[in-house]
Amino acid sequence: MRLQASTFYKSPRRSAEAQRLREVIERLSWKHPRYGYRRIAVMLQREGWKVGKDRVQRHRRREGLQMKRRQRKMRRLGLSTAERQRATHPRHVWTWDIIQDRTESGSAFKMLTILDEWSRECLKIWPAWSIRAVDVIEQWQEAMKEYGEPEHLRSDNGSEFIAYAVQDWLKGNAVRTIYITPGSPWENPYIESFHDKLRNELLNREIFSSLQEARVVTEDWRCQYNDERPHSSLGYKSPSRFAADFAAPSGAAINHNNNRAGLTLQPVHQ
Repeated sequence: MRLQASTFYKSPRRSAEAQRLREVIERLSWKHPRYGYRRIAVMLQREGWKVGKDRVQRHRRREGLQMKRRQRKMRRLGLSTAERQRATHPRHVWTWDIIQDRTESGSAFKMLTILDEWSRECLKIWPAWSIRAVDVIEQWQEAMKEYGEPEHLRSDNGSEFIAYAVQDWLKGNAVRTIYITPGSPWENPYIESFHDKLRNELLNREIFSSLQEARVVTEDWRCQYNDERPHSSLGYKSPSRFAADFAAPSGAAINHNNNRAGLTLQPVHQ
């Protein structure tokens, strides 16, 4: 039996689609250099491509686009000085902390970050030269106006967070505080993991000429993180999508028994 010579050649259509897929893989890999092949595969599937993670990995490895990452040990949840809480529904536990960076001229500035531990949504990134108790309260008020009021707040014992004005204001708003043990950042794993992402994906790659530029760029990244970035601990959904999928219709109360659809979550996964 003789076969036609065309049997051994790929059709132009399939070849063109494969080339287009390779181009999209490379575009996404260059746009998000700190994303691994699994996260890139999820983003491709969102765009309508029928592609598996293994194929994405092969092409990225062939083109030298694989991300080199050091191995990290899993952090444990330490005992808190207050009642320990693991978030089980939206606005159950918020956490906040401060991270530092520098402008191009070398001037140091701080960033207040606020996170919902259940959805992993970043509720606020606020860069400033200095952060006082009154600034902490003001940013917290803005976050509550947009996202609602939380039940608990987890934080370290930084001077900005243990100020009497802050503690009195939180108490007046019925927010129960959970202060971690001094020198034990592993007791606040969600914000620590988030800061790793923020520094790894943004701060280590950007040079800010001014504080205003830092505010604009970090806000853009915050929106992209919430709305687009696939999160492995959320089944590769973005934080905003995860929160929306569990919100009850027509403004009804959220079912707190729907705890992440049975997912086994790790607090410090990327």
